[in-house]
Amino acid sequence: MTRFVHLTDLHISHPDLNDPHLQSDTPATLRRVVEVVNAMDLQPDFVVASGDLTNQGDVQSYEMVRDIVSELRAPLIMALGNHDKRAGFNAVFAPGLADAPYFHDAPQGDLHVITLDSSVPGKVAGALDDAQFEFLRAALQRHEDRPKLLVIHHPPCIDPKALAWGSLDQASTDRLAEMLRGQRIAGILSGHVHVNRVSHWHGIPVVISNGLHSTVDLTETRDLRIVEGTGFGLCEWRESGLSVAFAPLDPTAREIGRIERKQLKAFE
Repeated sequence: MTRFVHLTDLHISHPDLNDPHLQSDTPATLRRVVEVVNAMDLQPDFVVASGDLTNQGDVQSYEMVRDIVSELRAPLIMALGNHDKRAGFNAVFAPGLADAPYFHDAPQGDLHVITLDSSVPGKVAGALDDAQFEFLRAALQRHEDRPKLLVIHHPPCIDPKALAWGSLDQASTDRLAEMLRGQRIAGILSGHVHVNRVSHWHGIPVVISNGLHSTVDLTETRDLRIVEGTGFGLCEWRESGLSVAFAPLDPTAREIGRIERKQLKAFE
C-alpha cells in the first residue's frame, strides 16, 4: 500500500504584498498542515501540492512556500496552477527553466507520479501543450510495473456544458483521454475549483480537494459563493484501487464526543 497526502490551492502571499485578494491566512494554514502531516504515526510516502502554490506568483511568496514546506518529513511533489507564474516559481524551485512550463515524473512508493503544467499565462482555464503531451507519451512507457498517478491543477472537462474557466479546455481533455486509454491510471489529482470532489472520468478517479484558501457553497447554484473552509486529502493506493478521505482543517471542529479505541475493538 502507498499512502500520500493531497494538498492543493495553497495561495500563499507574502505579508509584504498586503494582498487584497487573500481570503484567509494561508501561510498559517500551510504551517498547520505541515505540523499535522509530520505528526502522523504512519508517515505518507509523499505529499502532493497540485497547483496555485501562491496567490500572485511572486518570488517572495515562493520563497515563503519553500521555507514552510522544507519542514515536511515526506517528499513533496509540486505542480503549477493559474495563480502561479512560471518565472517566479522557477527562480526558487527550478533555476534554469526561466519561464518554461514545469513538468516532471518520478516513482513514488508503488506509483509512478507524472506531473503536468496546465497553467496558461494570463488565463484562468487550463490547457496542455504539444511538448507536454509528448512528455506524457514517453512517461507512460517508463516504470511499466507501476500504476500512473497524474497531477494536473486543472481537472479534465467532465461536463461540456460547464463554464470553461473550471477545467482543462476541451481539446486538451479529449487528447488526454485518448492518450490514457488502455493505461493503468491510479487517478488524477487536481485542484482549482476549491471543492472536495471525486469524479469518474473514463474510469479514472479525478480527485479534487477544497484546498488551503477557501471553499465554495455547493448549495448556491446561481453565483459562486466563497465561504470559509480548508482541508486536504488523505489518499491510499492498493491493488484494488484508490481511496481518498477528506480531512477538514477550518473552521475548527468542536469535539462533541469521543469513543476510546478499546471500545471500538469491542464492536468487532
